[in-house]
Amino acid sequence: MKTIQSWQMTEKDQPFELVEKSIPELADGEALVKIAGCGVCHTDLSFWHYGVPTRHELPLVLGHEISGIVEDGPAHLKGKPVIIPAVMPCGECDLCKAGRSNICPKQQMPGNDFHGGFSSHIVTPARFLVAVSDSALANHTLAELAVIADAVSTPYQVVLKSEIQDGDFAVIIGVGGVGIYAAQIANIMGGKVLALDISQDKLDQLAQIGIDQTLNISKMGIRDIKNAVKERCREMGAPLNRWKIFEMSGTKPGQELAFALMGIATTLSIVGFTMDKLEVRLSNLMAFDANIIGTWGCKPELYADVLELVSEGKLKIKPFTETFPLSQINEIFQQTLEHKLKKRSVMIPDFE
Repeated sequence: MKTIQSWQMTEKDQPFELVEKSIPELADGEALVKIAGCGVCHTDLSFWHYGVPTRHELPLVLGHEISGIVEDGPAHLKGKPVIIPAVMPCGECDLCKAGRSNICPKQQMPGNDFHGGFSSHIVTPARFLVAVSDSALANHTLAELAVIADAVSTPYQVVLKSEIQDGDFAVIIGVGGVGIYAAQIANIMGGKVLALDISQDKLDQLAQIGIDQTLNISKMGIRDIKNAVKERCREMGAPLNRWKIFEMSGTKPGQELAFALMGIATTLSIVGFTMDKLEVRLSNLMAFDANIIGTWGCKPELYADVLELVSEGKLKIKPFTETFPLSQINEIFQQTLEHKLKKRSVMIPDFE
């Protein structure tokens, strides 16, 4: 194998193009990874369809939820199954040393700063590659575990940041490809989880992970939703204050609802992304002594904890992923854009 085959983005909203390039000579600190799977994320749609600019100029190979086998690079990694973190920090700057490496200003993101995972292979910084244990692979394929790089690790980090405690009321707004893991993780950490969505199909899938408190809000106004959520909180025996609210939908209505639900000592976590702007009364933060936090990706050092939860069978990924041949990338992106797929798509290289 002397070349890398890839499906690259050439311009906004245009079909991905199949290209073949020579493998570059690896620099110190780099690795060549043969890709097992690469997840399709809303961020990829933002680059491809919604006009969010990539940091690397086009053409560019997208994809930042990547797992694979190290073929070349540091000796201790050769032959090892790994996950490539979606955010790879420098490890040396003040933010990295202060424990905020996920927002390192020198970070490198596959499919944004350099060619990503919709490819046969990827050349990537090696320092923060995360080795995958045999126990983590006992019930999942390496391709399925690709979604840990963002869809799973991002909500893991934000649930930690929310400082959720046993018995706290945890409201998850949107249980799609990322929210489904936020619900699981909040539940694992002791939260009393109520899931909100406009799709009954998405709410129904929560039964597979033992979460039975759901609310279909598709035909409800904000006032009715607030009343219903408070009533569920009482029924579940959770405190009517200190709510942990996680906005995962990445929509303007979802974010407006999240802010409206904020009450005394609430921590509101914003995870979903939208280009839309909101008009809110920030004085509510003062009046409720509340917090709003954001999150960007996940620190590489937290990945081992996520993999441990997978190994222990506490965190389930397989039921919520579906694999497709990478050659179907154009069809899958269009179907994802049109909300026709019920699970998170993972593209598997199928080059000849």
